[in-house]
Amino acid sequence: MNRSDQSRIDQLTSPYSPFEPPQLPLDFSDYLSLLWRIDWHASQPHLVRYYTECARALSRAFQFEQRSLGRLIRTTEPGQVYLALSNAPFRNTDKLSDAAARKAAIRQLAALRSDVLAVGSYQHEWLVGWPGSNIIDEELREHVFAILFTALPSQYTHFGRLLLVIDYVLQELLLGTRDMSEFSLDTLIECYGYPNPASDTVHELYRSDIGI
Repeated sequence: MNRSDQSRIDQLTSPYSPFEPPQLPLDFSDYLSLLWRIDWHASQPHLVRYYTECARALSRAFQFEQRSLGRLIRTTEPGQVYLALSNAPFRNTDKLSDAAARKAAIRQLAALRSDVLAVGSYQHEWLVGWPGSNIIDEELREHVFAILFTALPSQYTHFGRLLLVIDYVLQELLLGTRDMSEFSLDTLIECYGYPNPASDTVHELYRSDIGI
């Protein structure tokens, strides 16, 4: 895997927090990852609000905030957003006879993307210690550590490329195009209302649900 692909995967699986803001320009793949974060944190209202604001800024930048793909953020309960992707009407196609097949494809690809993200994002959930860090048996504890921090990450380097492939197809299914603009974080903050990582208010909003 080339360094560029790895950097993209690292960003797509990152928490997009104000303490670890995206370093690369954001595109449609980042929008999908932010929607996933809304679902992942459905029981944490402050994080839902934070990720919703991030996603809405991108939808404004991509000019589909008032279309179904943007409206679903406002009309769908957190925890159900990814499922709702398959209900977005198809654009740039007159093949309505295959609508059911397209919907099924979107649903399956979104579910697969969710699973890939869950595997790639799991370490971000460990704010204090890691699962098994207090096991008394040193050898067993080291085996757990090796799986979580060596074996799985080394395999995910290749497995994570699925995100890039899935997103390429989802973009065409959902937007009817293979071309999509990308925006720097500074542009999104200045022009589209993306939460500013330098803002104390944004920090407090993000901290409210995770206790840091």
